[in-house]
Amino acid sequence: MSDVLAMTAAKHCTIANSHLFSGCGYPAPSLEDFYFKPIFTIGPFQFTKPILIMLLSAAIVLVFFAIAFRRPKLVPRGVQNVGELVILWVRDQILRPQLGSRGDRYLPFLVSLFFFIYFMNIFELIPVFQFPATSKYAFPVSLTLVVWVTYISVGIRHQGPIGYFKNMAVPSGAPWWILPLLSPIELFSNILVRPFTLSIRLMANMLSGHLLLLVFSLAAWYLASLSIGLLFAATSLIVFLLVFGLEVLITLLQAFIFTTLTAFYISDALAPAH
Repeated sequence: MSDVLAMTAAKHCTIANSHLFSGCGYPAPSLEDFYFKPIFTIGPFQFTKPILIMLLSAAIVLVFFAIAFRRPKLVPRGVQNVGELVILWVRDQILRPQLGSRGDRYLPFLVSLFFFIYFMNIFELIPVFQFPATSKYAFPVSLTLVVWVTYISVGIRHQGPIGYFKNMAVPSGAPWWILPLLSPIELFSNILVRPFTLSIRLMANMLSGHLLLLVFSLAAWYLASLSIGLLFAATSLIVFLLVFGLEVLITLLQAFIFTTLTAFYISDALAPAH
């Protein structure tokens, strides 16, 4: 009988009615909060909120730059002025420090990459959506695969297949007797570790930030009551607002780091770094 009552009570315990004195436990967030029911299903394909966020992010980037440069003028105004400012920012803060002027041909790629990642991140802070698509590992992995193919193909094209992997495996100035140990490490690092760390860094930072926002927002809701819980709820709310402000910076910073590392890898592929 007690088991039946417990199961009945559990059915009524939702996030909406879970409060300090409701008899329901604190609805602690978990990785289950990163799995969504399909909005709709077509055969084996399930259209979920992260996919919607990804498509909206791509659409925002495409529409913004299409409008900004639909009829470019010599003296930019309005949306074109904003578009040129953000492009110049990516060029001067990300591309030129890594690639110099020789890398200007990669500017469209880096601009698209930066803003695509940024908008997928920033949806974490937008009401209703409240989720960063990049916290789902499939999205950082897909972006990283594009980056990996890009810098490997650039390296082979500019240094030749033999020269590229030779320069990668044999650092200039390294003594011959250490090469049997050093060369496999260099190859492993450049071919496998680089893309792994690039993808996991973006995913882990966005996942952890989203979990922090969930913890303190749920805590503020759960503890809100006309008792000592109100003090704890207010504290949780303040921490939530501080984390929210931090995430405003993190969403931009993670896009910046990912794009900067991409520019560095392309630079390394254009000419041997050693």
